[in-house]
Amino acid sequence: MEFRLLGTVSVDTRTGPLPLGPAKRRSLLAALLLSANTPVPVARLTDSLWGEEPPPRARGVIQGHVSRLRALLTGAEAQAYGVELVTLGDAYVLRVPETLLDYQRFEELLMLARQQRSAADTVRMLDDALSLWQGPALGGTFTEGPLQAAAHTLEESRLATVEELARAYADLGEHHRAASVLRAEAVAHPMRESLAAALILALYRAGRQSEALDWFHRTRRLLADELGIDPGHELADAYALILRGGPRPGAAPAGGTDAAGASRAGTDPAEGAGTTAPPGPRVPAAHNPSAAPHPTDLLPRAPRGFHGRNAELAALTRAAAGEAPVCLVTGPAGVGKTSLALQWAHHNPAAFPDGRLFADLRGFSETGEPALIDVLREFLLALGVAPRRVPESVSAAAALFRSLTDRRRLLVVLDNARDSATVRALLPGGTDCVTLVTSRNRLEGLIASDAARPVPLGILEPQDGTALLAGVLGEERILAEPVAARRLAELCGGLPLALRVTAARLAGRPQWTLAGLADELADERGRLTFLDVDDTGVSAALRLTVQQLPADAVRQLARLGHHPGGHFDPYTCAALAGTDPAAAAAALERLGSAHLVTETAPGRWVLHDLVRLYARGLDPASGAEALVDVLDHYIATALAAADTAEPGGEPCFVLPEGYRPAAVRDFADRAAAMHWLATERDDLARAAVAARGAGLHDRAWRIILLQWPQVVWRVRDSWAPLLELALDSARAKQDLYAESRVLNLLGWVLTEEGRTAEALTLLERSPGLAQQAGDRLGEATALINLAVVQAGQGELDRALEGCGRAVVLAREEEDRHTEMLALQHLARLQLSAHRPGDALGSARTALALGPEHEEAARRSLLLAVSGEARLALGEEDEGILLLDRAAEEAEHAGYDEGAVRALEALLRVSARAEYRTRHALALRRLTDGG
Repeated sequence: MEFRLLGTVSVDTRTGPLPLGPAKRRSLLAALLLSANTPVPVARLTDSLWGEEPPPRARGVIQGHVSRLRALLTGAEAQAYGVELVTLGDAYVLRVPETLLDYQRFEELLMLARQQRSAADTVRMLDDALSLWQGPALGGTFTEGPLQAAAHTLEESRLATVEELARAYADLGEHHRAASVLRAEAVAHPMRESLAAALILALYRAGRQSEALDWFHRTRRLLADELGIDPGHELADAYALILRGGPRPGAAPAGGTDAAGASRAGTDPAEGAGTTAPPGPRVPAAHNPSAAPHPTDLLPRAPRGFHGRNAELAALTRAAAGEAPVCLVTGPAGVGKTSLALQWAHHNPAAFPDGRLFADLRGFSETGEPALIDVLREFLLALGVAPRRVPESVSAAAALFRSLTDRRRLLVVLDNARDSATVRALLPGGTDCVTLVTSRNRLEGLIASDAARPVPLGILEPQDGTALLAGVLGEERILAEPVAARRLAELCGGLPLALRVTAARLAGRPQWTLAGLADELADERGRLTFLDVDDTGVSAALRLTVQQLPADAVRQLARLGHHPGGHFDPYTCAALAGTDPAAAAAALERLGSAHLVTETAPGRWVLHDLVRLYARGLDPASGAEALVDVLDHYIATALAAADTAEPGGEPCFVLPEGYRPAAVRDFADRAAAMHWLATERDDLARAAVAARGAGLHDRAWRIILLQWPQVVWRVRDSWAPLLELALDSARAKQDLYAESRVLNLLGWVLTEEGRTAEALTLLERSPGLAQQAGDRLGEATALINLAVVQAGQGELDRALEGCGRAVVLAREEEDRHTEMLALQHLARLQLSAHRPGDALGSARTALALGPEHEEAARRSLLLAVSGEARLALGEEDEGILLLDRAAEEAEHAGYDEGAVRALEALLRVSARAEYRTRHALALRRLTDGG
């Protein structure tokens, strides 16, 4: 068995490829394989399959595709290969040995190729790696959003491998073959300058100078016509080398650079696992800046055990290609900003012949920032200024620094900058100088004033995290416990600092197992303690960030640590901190600027797990109060959403004791309310679980029950487990009203899921409970739901009697919404009992109760019943007209189930092609989720 992503997504078996079906299913498989052996939340899968506009039934569609994939794998005896598709809570994980993944074998061959001493062996390894590619990566999928990014990353890795292969051929003196492999890719990617530069050099070294020059001019014209830009440094340097008649094979030092300063193949440093040097800024050929014979170099040593970050290294190289570029590496504490900057800076000393300067600005240090004059004095002395000539004022020293760097090729690394103003005083003056800044803050002022190019740095992927552990502990220890190693990487949240602390603990204790430490870290209460060692660690790094914040932002962060959900918005934050949404939004922006929270969508934020644990410790005593505050906020907001989505559809139950809602949002219309319920479903579920865990059962069942409009709209979307939790909480409070209401909804959900026997057991108890609680409308709803099940069991008379009683109860309570619901089901039952006249009368009465804007699904169902009744009475024209209206209203509202039902009834009496087409489209939307 083999899983392929390097080409069309497929699963090859001994009997041939598995029939994976539609593109959505291939996309789901690709998303799971790209995070193989790691739980992938449904939310991330939704992003991968639909991007920012998922259909309302996205979760159900994903469940259907997962079921089909699981069946396909089971049929192919996948378990014999160690392959298993598992559900873990609200996530799925595809467990598969890495040897069965073509992209993992590709990466392994690349790693082996780079370890070869012989260029001939390197060529063989790289050829084997490239032979795994059978077309563009992730073929046959919807490459949007995360999948598009993954496909781009894989393609970048392939192109980098082609460039490495060309370099290996060049090392063997086979420049014609180097040119051959590069030409095909240069044709396919005509604006990739690194490919063009490498091809030009290969052609030149193969003695094909005229072809090399032709290719340069062809690329130059293309860049000018398509992008309006001139050739970059690599391309220009390669051209300059040919014009000067620079050294051909044998004249350049092995592994060195040509006279023009271009790297031997002119490739991007970040591609190829960070082993190739980045191109430096170009210096005009006629210019020869004065510099010391041995240029100054203030860089600290290169980081040890550096892994991954290929995309970020490539982004830095692109950012450094402009005029007087300022590259800005930003990210949270401990994410490895300094390591990335130094790794890139050390790639190619020849790119900066006039030197490399470095200053730790200590913007987040307890020792305080160095004086700007001290930093400038160190820079000026390094550039050869005599001590007595260093100005005493910052402005004069900065002016001298800009003057001295005006005609130099220099790299200036400014580490740990706190604000933009500090950086501006230290910027060099030359257009060929590169400034590399790292900061925990976004430094948006520097972007605005100096066109700084941001390179955001996020957490490490699990495979890079385990590689970092292996770099400290050795491959043998990681290979002995691969599952535990990956678990450690996940528990460290992909944070390099946390991973290094973990590795340090294990390195000093060879008797410890990785699994044992993973078990220790799994306990949130002590995780941060285990991630601190000596004077360094996650807590220390976060403390230095937090101490820079104003008091209101610190309070907001502390309260966010107690938030039970995964996401939050300004309203939730305001409820937690006891402020208003505007103040909460401002605090979130401040926290986001410090990379303590991350905005995943407009107005929607998340906390890194380790930041959440640290934040919780800032004010542990407020945990209980914060939980109640956020639960009451959710209850109030869900009440508003339910009332907007279904006006008058649910009586306002007695609110819980001590209820104090805050920061409740308004909903403009039903669509906005339903969107909020769908978006917040996971966080509402987490809030309910947290409420139950804290003994707040009165709030737990309310938060769940208030989602009833979404449950009704998407009934087959796995609601039963959450409703069972609500039932447990209702029973824990001995609340008959709550128990009856939850039984009603749960029983109906089980009915729709085909679990009729279970539904009947629950629903038979509900009317009596509602009657004891004095909840007449709840009793009516219970009778309706029970009638649906009874009819399905063949007890039509009992069902009709129960539905009739429900109509009477709702009418006595003067509740039109419930009466309309009862009449709708009564009409359907009367139609089943071959009483079309009664059914038509019930449907007419129900439609007369509701205004034109009444909920579209119910109107569609009533119109459909009316149409079927007309047909049964022999009034075919009127029946077809009503069914057509029912289908149109359902289609307009996105109610695909109603559209399918109405159109199926139409097709039984009409052969019109239009109905057949609309039915097929609605059925496809229902099964494929759009």
